Amino acid sequence: MENIDIGKKVEKYRKAKGWSSRELAKIAEITPSMLSQIERGLANPSIQTLKVLAKALDVPTFSFLLEESNTEELIVRHNERKQMVVENLSYELLSPDFTGTLATAIMNVPPNSSSSEKLLEHKGEEVAYVLQGKIKVYLNDQEYILDTGDSVKIPAYLKHKWENHFEEHASILFSVTPPAF
Repeated sequence: MENIDIGKKVEKYRKAKGWSSRELAKIAEITPSMLSQIERGLANPSIQTLKVLAKALDVPTFSFLLEESNTEELIVRHNERKQMVVENLSYELLSPDFTGTLATAIMNVPPNSSSSEKLLEHKGEEVAYVLQGKIKVYLNDQEYILDTGDSVKIPAYLKHKWENHFEEHASILFSVTPPAF
């Protein structure tokens, strides 16, 4: 775990409110010198002081303890996508990874292929959008043809599968929460 600079976070939240150090110190009922030492990293606040500051700033107490995200790791370049091939289908992960509560990918379905032999279900809720081509989606015992630009929401545990019995390649953009493929 990297060093977390609580003082910088306090200062950031204070400035976002447009408050001076003295204003926050007064609202939080701590001395201006204590707040100054906290913001400059010269003093570590107690849990009680963090709770008081969080209440004054209207932020959750734990927000002072969260590590900062390395924003560079959030970017996925088009030529650096993680790819997964399952039989004749390929998936391109648009999310950086499967951590968190949401994953987004592109499923590429060549002509005369399907996502599975039988209908499958998973715990993830899914929204899919047809980027290219035409695809048949089975939702329980119903069949639907989706064209480019169409979309579908697939609730968790709904049995479904994709089939491309058309002559054109199909690409489906989908997001799943929680990530389950």
